[in-house]
Amino acid sequence: MADQLIRATAAEGGIRAVGVITTRLTEEARGRHKLSYVATAALGRTMAAGLLMASSMKRTGSRVNVRVKGDGPLGGILVDAGLDGTVRGYVGNPSVELPPNPKGKLDVGGAVGGGYLYVVRDIGYGYPYSSTVELVSGEIGDDVAHYLVNSEQTPSALVLGVFVGAGGVTAAGGLLIQVLPKAARDEALVETLESRVAGLAGFTPLLQAGKTLPEIFNDLLGDMGLVIFPERQMVRFHCGCSFDRVLGALKILGEAELQDMIVKDDGAEAICEFCGNVYQASSDQLAQLIADLQAESTVLG
Repeated sequence: MADQLIRATAAEGGIRAVGVITTRLTEEARGRHKLSYVATAALGRTMAAGLLMASSMKRTGSRVNVRVKGDGPLGGILVDAGLDGTVRGYVGNPSVELPPNPKGKLDVGGAVGGGYLYVVRDIGYGYPYSSTVELVSGEIGDDVAHYLVNSEQTPSALVLGVFVGAGGVTAAGGLLIQVLPKAARDEALVETLESRVAGLAGFTPLLQAGKTLPEIFNDLLGDMGLVIFPERQMVRFHCGCSFDRVLGALKILGEAELQDMIVKDDGAEAICEFCGNVYQASSDQLAQLIADLQAESTVLG
C-alpha cells in the first residue's frame, strides 16, 4: 500500500482522526542512515508522529520540527515534517541495538532514555511556536500524546508502529485521534473512545492483517457519525538539501577557513545529517568562494 495520509471526523466534528502509512519512507530512511532495528523503529515512529501533527496546520509551507533529546544510547532524534506530506529525520546513534523489552518488542524507550520532547511549529510567518515537555516513556507515542494534552490542551490518543525484519520495514505508520472541546464534555463518548483505542493491539498488526486506513477508522468510529474526507495525501521522505546550499554554508566559514581546507584537504566534504547525501567541493570551487568573498568585501568597502 502506498504511503499516504487521510483525515476524518466523527461525533459531528467533535472528534478529529488522522491516519498515515509510512512504510516506504521509513524503509528509505533506514537505508539512507543504515539504521539498526531499534533506531529504525524510533525514527519511524517519530516521522509518523511529525506528519500527523503537521496535518492539522493550515498555511501552505507550514512545518513541524520534533526533537527527542534523551539520555539513552540512541543519542536523540530530530524530525522535520510538513503539511505538504514531506518528512525527513535522523538519529544520533544509528547503529545502537538493544535486547527486546519485557513485552518482546523493540526497546525504543530504553534506547531513547529519559529527557525531553521539543516541538517547534512554523506556520510560515512570525515567530515559530515552540514547546517542551518531559518524556513520559521514550516510546514516542506516549510522549507526543503527552505533549498534545499539556501544550495544546487537546486530549489525544496516538498509536504508532514500525515493523522491521531481516528484509527491512514491512509496515509503519500511525493513528491520531483527538477529542475537540465540543465533544470533550460527553464523558460516555470519551470513555468509549478511550476503551477502543486501548483495545488496539498496535498499528502495524492492523496493516499486516490487510486493513486499510478507512477500515481502521470505521472499526473505531463507524458508529459515531464517521465522515472520511475523500482526499488522500501522498507522503514521502524528502530533503531539500543541495550543492548550492552546501556552498552557501561553506562560504559563511570565511576566507581563512576556506584557504585552510584547500591547503590541508584539497577541497571539502559535507554530509547532510537529514538524508545522508554526500557533497564534494573541489579546491577550485573553494577558491571561487574566496574570490566571491573578496569581491563582496571590495564592494562593501
